[in-house]
Amino acid sequence: MNRIKIIDLGFLDYKNSWNYQKELQKKVLIGDCSDSIIFVEHDSVYTFGKNSDKSNLLVSNDSKIKIYETERGGEITYHGPGQIVCYPILNLKNFKQSVTWYMRALEEVIIETLKLFNIKASRKNGLTGVWVKDEKIGAQGVRMTKWVTMHGFALNVNTDLRFFNDIIPCGIKDFGVTSIEKIIGKEQDLSKVKEHILISFAKVFNIKGYI
Repeated sequence: MNRIKIIDLGFLDYKNSWNYQKELQKKVLIGDCSDSIIFVEHDSVYTFGKNSDKSNLLVSNDSKIKIYETERGGEITYHGPGQIVCYPILNLKNFKQSVTWYMRALEEVIIETLKLFNIKASRKNGLTGVWVKDEKIGAQGVRMTKWVTMHGFALNVNTDLRFFNDIIPCGIKDFGVTSIEKIIGKEQDLSKVKEHILISFAKVFNIKGYI
């Protein structure tokens, strides 16, 4: 497997990050860029998947938080400071051409990452994402064009979880949300978490190295 390019956008607003993803996906589609993983931290936004139930937003649209309707799968979610968002732009022809495999692989990346923090995480039958007991810590939603992916997953690290009170996260009413900081009881170094994500990504996707 060729090495994967790592792009860390730091702190960037959602709209510009979204446009960056779309341009990079076009380049990967035509072979002008290698498979890539984007890291970014967003300002506070709510985003809807393409078939989201708008009633899962519990505040009015004149909220101070920007709201975006996207082409990804999945329901409404929150992005904001202290959360690591990972957007893999991958040609699955280089891996496995299976949407189901890819979704489970992204979950496994999060599960393996949390193991490095001695946090036991798992899946829930019939639900997408990663959970610690009955609280969701990692959410995901993707879009594919000719097997090239965009969007990805969000991992709550030092996230202000109060923002989830104004939505029904991922359309799931029965469970809560959590973060690494909440579980460990200490604010985490985001750069260290990114390192752990890359270690786990290499393990799950059989990547030989990064550039």
